[in-house]
Amino acid sequence: MNALEINGLSMHAGMFRVGELSLTIAEGEYFTLMGRTGSGKSLLLKAVCGLARIETGRIYICGDDVTALEPRFRGIGYVPQDGGLFPHLNVRCNIAFPLTVRGTPLNRVAAEMAEAVETLGLTPLLDRAIRGLSGGERQKVALARALACRPRLLILDEPVCALDEPARYEICAELCRVQKKFNVATLHVCHSRAEAEQVSDRVGVMHEGQLIESGVLSKLLSESGHEAVQRLFKTNGKRLNHEI
Repeated sequence: MNALEINGLSMHAGMFRVGELSLTIAEGEYFTLMGRTGSGKSLLLKAVCGLARIETGRIYICGDDVTALEPRFRGIGYVPQDGGLFPHLNVRCNIAFPLTVRGTPLNRVAAEMAEAVETLGLTPLLDRAIRGLSGGERQKVALARALACRPRLLILDEPVCALDEPARYEICAELCRVQKKFNVATLHVCHSRAEAEQVSDRVGVMHEGQLIESGVLSKLLSESGHEAVQRLFKTNGKRLNHEI
């Protein structure tokens, strides 16, 4: 069964159109979506999350048609670019927030979030204020919050772009490790070829609202004949050690 299946999706945002797009992500797969700014990546994420209205097509998560469902009922864990943490809550309360919103009994909240907290090494930080954390620590908290509810699909929207180079490499390594431990299908949006090389099972490239190619990154680099794909990876530069 596919964790995510998009069939014939089309939608508009002003004059920009995402059109007749189809995509599948297998259970447990790490799929990275790349493309230039304005190619439609963010609009596609909004559609999958239920934050933007689509005109045609269907969206399935683990076989369930979620096209008309509210975002909270889709079973998605979402980590935005800036982490989206609540600055007035400490680490513990940030991670627990989606569980309490969904009505998890208070005596079960700690147990439900325990695996995510332990896996990401956040136990010493649970009582810390968000403003006192490093950028990498904030992203780990955001990831733990997304995983605490055991999502069927994890969506990461440029999760390391605001971090410095060593932190980017470290968080991407953590993303790979945690994704495999939880065996959760992941849709990761980024601009960096090196980042995609570090985390991906497969990569898709968007251009002008279309998913123009997808596959193993090494094959796209060596075999793609699409000008937009070649241009994207050429301008992205060659991989350097620990460069993300």
